[in-house]
Amino acid sequence: MRKKLLEAYERLTLVSRIRFSYIIPFVPIVFLTVFTYYNLWLFNRQYSGMINSVVKASSFNMEFKSDFDYETYMVIVGQRAMKESRIEEMLSGAGQVIKDLRELTNTSESVERLSTIENYLKNLENYVDRIEKNIGRPGTYDENIQIWENDIQVGTSLLQESFYQYIYYEVKDLDSERQNQTKFFNRIVSISIGAYVVVVILVILFSWFFNRQLRQVQQEQIQLRKTEFLVLQSQINPHFLYNTLDAITWLAESGDQETVVKMVGSLSEFFRTSLNHGKDIVTVSEDVHHIRSYLEIQSIRYQDILEYEIDVPGKFNDILIPKLTLQPLVENALYHGIKNKRGGGRIAVTARQENDSLVISVTDNGVGMDEERLAQVRDGISEKAPEEKGIYGLYNVNERIRLHFGEAYGVQIESVSGEGSTISIRLPLSYLS
Repeated sequence: MRKKLLEAYERLTLVSRIRFSYIIPFVPIVFLTVFTYYNLWLFNRQYSGMINSVVKASSFNMEFKSDFDYETYMVIVGQRAMKESRIEEMLSGAGQVIKDLRELTNTSESVERLSTIENYLKNLENYVDRIEKNIGRPGTYDENIQIWENDIQVGTSLLQESFYQYIYYEVKDLDSERQNQTKFFNRIVSISIGAYVVVVILVILFSWFFNRQLRQVQQEQIQLRKTEFLVLQSQINPHFLYNTLDAITWLAESGDQETVVKMVGSLSEFFRTSLNHGKDIVTVSEDVHHIRSYLEIQSIRYQDILEYEIDVPGKFNDILIPKLTLQPLVENALYHGIKNKRGGGRIAVTARQENDSLVISVTDNGVGMDEERLAQVRDGISEKAPEEKGIYGLYNVNERIRLHFGEAYGVQIESVSGEGSTISIRLPLSYLS
C-alpha cells in the first residue's frame, strides 16, 4: 500500500505536488477541529442539562412552599375541603418534578440529594394524611394547627433548604465544568499555534474558530450568572410569611375582619406579582405595585412604628426593571433601619429623572450607618462574591441591574448615622415595555 502511494506521488506534476503539500498541513488541523467540535458538543449537552436541572429546581422551589402552606392552612380552618384543595395536585406535581430531575441528573451526589428531597416530600404526604383523618373529628382543630406549624411548615422549609443545597452544588459543578473546558481550549490553542506558526492562514482560521467558540462560552457564562441570580434574587423570606399568617390569625380571632380582608388581599397580590408567570423583567409600575402590597402588610404588622409613602410619577410606569428589585431595598430599610430605631419610622419611595436615567430612591429615617460601616457595605455590593450574608439582597439587585443594562447602572448608597439611609437604583430610560 505504501509503495503504491509513493508511485502515485511520483507521477504527480510539480504543481500538483505543491498543491498536495498545501493540503497536508491542514489534515491534522481538520482532525483537531473535529475533535474540538465534538468535545464542545458534549460540553454544551452536559451544560444545558445542568442548567435545565437548576432552572427546574428553582421554579419548583419558588412556587411550592408558599402555595402548599397556604392550601393546608385553608383546609385546616375549614375554608376549603380537602378534595377541593390543590394539595394532592401539588404533591403529585412535586413528585413529577423530582422524577424529571432524576432524569436530568448524572452524578451520584445529586441523586442522593434528590433522595433526601423525596423523603421530605413523603413526610409531607404523611402529615397531610394525619390532618385529613382529623378533619371532622371533634376537638382536633388544635392538633391540626400544631401539625401545620410544627410539621408542615418545618417540612416545607426543609424541602426548600434541600433545594437550595441541590441548586448550589449543581451551580458549583457548572463552574467546575466551565473551568475544565476553558483549560481544554487553552491547551488546544497552544498546541495549534506551536505546531502551525509558519502557516499564517491556518493560524488566522483557527483564531477565528477559537474566538467564535470563546464568544459562545462567554454567552453561556452570562446565562449561568442569570440562572444564579434568578435562584438568589429576593426569595420570599419564610419568616415573613409565617409572621404575616400569624398576624392574620390573630386579627381574625380578635374579630377585625376588615383588616383581615385587607391583609389577605395584600398578601395575595404580593405573591402574584412575585411569581409573575416566571418573567424576570417587569415594568416599574408592576414592581411598585409589588412593594405597595409588601408595605401594606408590614404597616399593619408594625403600625406603631412604620409609615410609608410612594411617589413614583406615572410617566415612569413603562420603564423596564428586573423583577423584585425594589422589595429588597424596602425590606432593608425596614429591618436594618426602622426596626433598630426607637419610636416611629418612615420609608419614602420616590423617582426622578437624571439626564437619560431613571433614579428610584428608598429613603428611611432609621438608625443609619457610620462611615466605616457604609464603606463596608459599598465594598460588599461591588465584590464578585460578598462574604457578608446581610448584604446579599443589595448585592444581587446591583448585579442584576448591571447584567441587564450595563456597568453604568446599579445601586448607590448614602447614609448618616442616627439620621437614616437612602438607597438608589439607576436605570436607563430607553428600555420601555
